[in-house]
Amino acid sequence: MPGPMEGVRVIELGVWVAGPAAGGILADWGADVVKIEPPGVGDPARLFSKMLGSDLPMNPPFEMDNRNKRSIVVDLRKPEGRELAYEMIDDADVFVTNVRPAALRRLGFDSDTLAQRNPRLVYGMITGYGLDGPEADRAAYDIAAFWARAGIAASLTHPGGDPPFQRGGMGDHNTGLAAAGAISAALFRREKTGKGQVISTSLLREGIYTLSFDMSISLRFGVGVQIGDRKTMGNPAINNYQCSEGSWFWIVGLEGERHWPPLARAVGHPEWIQDPRFREPADRFANAAELIGELDAIFATKTRDEWGAIFDAEQDLWWAPVQTVEEVLADPQAHAAGAFIEVPDGQGTTLLPATPVDFLGTPLEHKHMAPTQGEHSDEILGEMGRSAEEIAALREKAVVA
Repeated sequence: MPGPMEGVRVIELGVWVAGPAAGGILADWGADVVKIEPPGVGDPARLFSKMLGSDLPMNPPFEMDNRNKRSIVVDLRKPEGRELAYEMIDDADVFVTNVRPAALRRLGFDSDTLAQRNPRLVYGMITGYGLDGPEADRAAYDIAAFWARAGIAASLTHPGGDPPFQRGGMGDHNTGLAAAGAISAALFRREKTGKGQVISTSLLREGIYTLSFDMSISLRFGVGVQIGDRKTMGNPAINNYQCSEGSWFWIVGLEGERHWPPLARAVGHPEWIQDPRFREPADRFANAAELIGELDAIFATKTRDEWGAIFDAEQDLWWAPVQTVEEVLADPQAHAAGAFIEVPDGQGTTLLPATPVDFLGTPLEHKHMAPTQGEHSDEILGEMGRSAEEIAALREKAVVA
């Protein structure tokens, strides 16, 4: 059974991660996503594998965001190339891009131009810093707009410490998911009105939304949220601890009255429940350093698996292991939750991370791995009514490849 976006035609003019991530989510959901790439390198994300120092034929980051799509190479600098792209967009439901607005205007692919040609078009725009303001055309990767400028890096930096690096594509993937959701809403609205619209999101906005717990506190209370220090956490029942083998785990006892008693029992000190030092949340806050020190010594006496069995025996003691990527890949619950999918790859399949939504009534059906550059050029041009001779002429003039 095809996904919920079956029958939706998407034209993607995307580079690196954020735009292709939005297109990739829609492709996972069943849309026919046509990826327009320039001649030469194509989408520069095709270079990821080399940038990572790999000489293998696989390119995992690119494969993640571009599976299930079709690729056509069109030189948009040439009038004939632009006309081909216009023709594709005229027949599309969605145009999604993360090319900077100024470049889109120069090429003639700004929202006003495309809306005049196709009033039903949903135009999905991803930027670094938004569509308005003096920095609307500032270049940005997610580490700049999402991680650094939106406040996330600073909020994770200990006094006197160095700002941490984010992992690859964190902001891009979050922003791509936001764009895919907005595009879906705009398509729903179009079914009622018959009119498309522009939807926009930005790496900066997504970063601020990601940090909105802290942001809302600062806005309403006028104070910042202090970075957590595990040695002095005001609620020691929501903290990370280390086992005898050096592995870490989190105790997640957010509700003190509910979660403190089972924690005290699990570590072999039921008397702490009534101990004046720890009885009330305010007591545990005042004596947090002492209590955390006691817990550190206790937790260092058993392995994480041993502690896990003890924790699980308590109904209201919630915890989670701090897992490495390798541990997540081997985690049976992650697989049971649908976190990884098999994508058809020639005679077999390739295992890749799934996009984070399932549709139980219209299950997703993955079609193929990421296309090679221009793999579907002839196929797409044929669907547009071009004969083999016409395609050969376009290729001879380097309009397509």
